[in-house]
Amino acid sequence: MSSTQGFGKTFSFIAWGLALALLVWFFQDKLEQQFNPNQEVMSQRVGDQTVVELTQNRMGHYVVDGEINGQRVTFLLDTGATLVAIPQQVADRLGLVRGRQGISATANGRVITYRTHLNSLTLGGITLNNVDASITPGLEEDVILLGMSALKQMELIQKGDTLTIKY
Repeated sequence: MSSTQGFGKTFSFIAWGLALALLVWFFQDKLEQQFNPNQEVMSQRVGDQTVVELTQNRMGHYVVDGEINGQRVTFLLDTGATLVAIPQQVADRLGLVRGRQGISATANGRVITYRTHLNSLTLGGITLNNVDASITPGLEEDVILLGMSALKQMELIQKGDTLTIKY
């Protein structure tokens, strides 16, 4: 085999590898967008209220990026959750302190939780202060369940696949 053929095969191998990497990157981005169509939340002021509109994902859930104590996180709105429920690994990253131990009933059964306190929780232009939450070691993904300790402070209006939040 000549050096030209060897170079051609090497170049072809590299080109195919780059093409494959680009396809993985492209489809990973598309999958993330389908899971969380609200990565860049826009809000507007209407009178004395801040209004945020969210779009359902393919599974019918409202997933949205926001912040806890100034650090970026991903929320899944869950009106069935009493508190904002934070996976242990996310709580560690956020530097949250475990408080009083408790037990919560979840779709997967009863789990041990730890109370914690959020100085701030931000969703678009809406910022809530002093929000009760729980650290829930049983949650495996890095998605925070945005429960009623936060949602009860806002007005939620669902029409079709859009959820309008007013605060």
